Amino acid sequence: MAAPARGPTGGSRAGLRLVLVLQLLLLLRPRGAAAGGDETGVATPTGACGCGTPQRPGAQGSTAAAHRYSWEANAPGPDPDPGPDPSPDPRPQPAKMVPLPAGLFTMGTDEPQIRQDGEAPARRVAVDAFYMDAFEVSNADFQKFVNATGYVTEAEKFGDSFVFEGMLSEHVKMGINQAVAAAPWWLPVKGANWRHPEGPDSTVLHRLDHPVLHVSWNDAVAYCTWAGKRLPTEAEWEYACRGGLENRLFPWGNKLQPRGQHYANLWQGKFPASNTGEDGFRGTAPVDAFPPNAYGLYNMVGNAWEWTWDWWAVHHSTEETLNPKGPPSGKDRVKKGGSYMCHKSYCYRYRCAARSQNTPDSSASNLGFRCAADLLPGAG
Repeated sequence: MAAPARGPTGGSRAGLRLVLVLQLLLLLRPRGAAAGGDETGVATPTGACGCGTPQRPGAQGSTAAAHRYSWEANAPGPDPDPGPDPSPDPRPQPAKMVPLPAGLFTMGTDEPQIRQDGEAPARRVAVDAFYMDAFEVSNADFQKFVNATGYVTEAEKFGDSFVFEGMLSEHVKMGINQAVAAAPWWLPVKGANWRHPEGPDSTVLHRLDHPVLHVSWNDAVAYCTWAGKRLPTEAEWEYACRGGLENRLFPWGNKLQPRGQHYANLWQGKFPASNTGEDGFRGTAPVDAFPPNAYGLYNMVGNAWEWTWDWWAVHHSTEETLNPKGPPSGKDRVKKGGSYMCHKSYCYRYRCAARSQNTPDSSASNLGFRCAADLLPGAG
């Protein structure tokens, strides 16, 4: 289940107002209105909005601000906001990073499940050796970053973020009378951000080891820059996800539950009505939950969508390429891996070849990231 996206803005002030009004009229309608689907009322699983990627007004931002949150630009000093997990050292202890060898692999697939996402064709891609975070960036990790820099996420600046309705308290839902038209389970919640994933009456104090959520692409770049790392390219991410396996659906093979064991945090039940939580979780899971793949990487699919560096494109060359970084510009950034909201009947995007996109300022209750690096931080 992909996260909603904020939309681009531009032009004159009068034109901007018109764009905002039109986008809001298109994207938001009263709660309870039916979602798009077939004549039986079942939501279309892979239509244009099948994975819930509506856009709403918001500045896309850029990487220009990232340096302000780099280690070099933030000398050690007193914590501006100690928060739930204060650290005497404002520089994060390096999260476990896994060395990945240089290699040649098959990226994408010639058997796409969601054609409009640009999963095809299968193509040979070579990547240089690099390092990848073994885990998604956790709430505890992100708290250290905020403590050291005073960083304010885009969700906090906007004042709201999208949250899956099934995770909200009745008190919060009572105050919301709009939903995303194409996916009415996505609700704009005031006060929802990484500290309060389900709105003001929620907290991360009891889940500091879960992936940080409600982080935009710009937020992720700022964190990675501060930690002396970067976001992985889509090719690096997919290479890491596959764990050395060729032409397999998942990081561990082709069978979703080998020997009846759950290997990822996904949706069990009928989406979006009921999640049985057979894998042990109805929301996110700790970043070290479930077995790692052959490279020692955890939760590469499921749990939380993960941002990559690349701009979005759906047409790819079949010529063998080295270290591709996607198109030079675009409107959306690529995200990979799916989330705890993914189910084969609606969002079969928890495969290594699967992909989706959002505007760089988008945030939601199923969207996070992990970092990559050419060298281990501090080793250069």
